[in-house]
Amino acid sequence: MLAEFIVMFRESIEAALIIGIMLAYLHKTKNQEHEKHVYLGVAWGIIASIAVAYGFQFVQGGFEAHEELFEGVFMIIATVLVTWLILWMMENKKIADTIRHNVQVKLDSKQTTGLMFLAFTSVFREGIEAVLFMAGIQVSTGGLSLVGGFLGVVAALIIGYLIFERSMRFDLGKFFKITTIFLIFIAAGLFSHGIHELAEAKLLPPLVEHLWDINPPQNPDESYPLLHEKGLVGSMAKALFGYDGNPSLLRVIAYVGYLGAVYAISRRYK
Repeated sequence: MLAEFIVMFRESIEAALIIGIMLAYLHKTKNQEHEKHVYLGVAWGIIASIAVAYGFQFVQGGFEAHEELFEGVFMIIATVLVTWLILWMMENKKIADTIRHNVQVKLDSKQTTGLMFLAFTSVFREGIEAVLFMAGIQVSTGGLSLVGGFLGVVAALIIGYLIFERSMRFDLGKFFKITTIFLIFIAAGLFSHGIHELAEAKLLPPLVEHLWDINPPQNPDESYPLLHEKGLVGSMAKALFGYDGNPSLLRVIAYVGYLGAVYAISRRYK
């Protein structure tokens, strides 16, 4: 439940902040008549995100006979998409200024449909990210808490309202920086799990089957009650970051290698 809450809170509040910046700018520049285009873009973004979620469930059902192969390929594709979004966030550090500039460009050129598309892409981008992460949690843990996800959306909407209606001080740059780091570790978990599934499908060698093993029943006295995959810390880390209590050497290399690659690329944006 915690993993679903955190993912949906992060994605929803990011979308809420972006749309809030757009609406606040339209209000400040006395262009409130264009707000309807923003709301229309938001609606279409939500509908498209839901369609993608249902589409994923449909496609997943058709690969039951090759479950490991499907999950491995899906998670690696998801990692590529999420990494692209992470790098976009790194490149657009002053995201509030970027959004205001884009809105002004649409206003100057009288592109009302452009405003709608800007709102649509902002919501749909976060929706796709949410679908990918939630699907990754479902694959990793075998279940999904819709209640946790719903509470995350509600909390994000409340905070978004307080920020833009009650003038709460909020450092957008710091928020996006922290949540981007959070996303990188989630994406590393997706990638390593995808590599693990490809190894399960016999497409890749595990190198060493279990580099370490702290999971019961191999450890019946549960010497590590917090850290094994069903423990308090381990279960949350598994849902959020792809933690494995008995990983193969290949999976560890994939996890560490992904983090190293993203860090090396991120040096370009400093």
